[in-house]
Amino acid sequence: MEFDIKYVAHLARVRLSPAEEQTLGTQLKQILTYIDKLNELDVSQIEPTAHAVPLVNVTRPDVTRPSIASSDALRNAPAQTNGLFLVPKIIE
Repeated sequence: MEFDIKYVAHLARVRLSPAEEQTLGTQLKQILTYIDKLNELDVSQIEPTAHAVPLVNVTRPDVTRPSIASSDALRNAPAQTNGLFLVPKIIE
């Protein structure tokens, strides 16, 4: 399995010293060798899953509550008009 560590570093937008190239090149080669070993496994009888363990939703339930008053929200706005935030145009 051959790869160019300089090309990989370029794609990742990282600058590597020659010593780092050597170290990371060796480590990446070991990782890819391990992945090749995993690809040899027969997984045809295994059902695909998104998660190995069941997930529980830990977010709070949606509850309607009063919101902040418009005047309070606009109090520190650098620019406003007709009760709305005024922002610079970004699309021409």
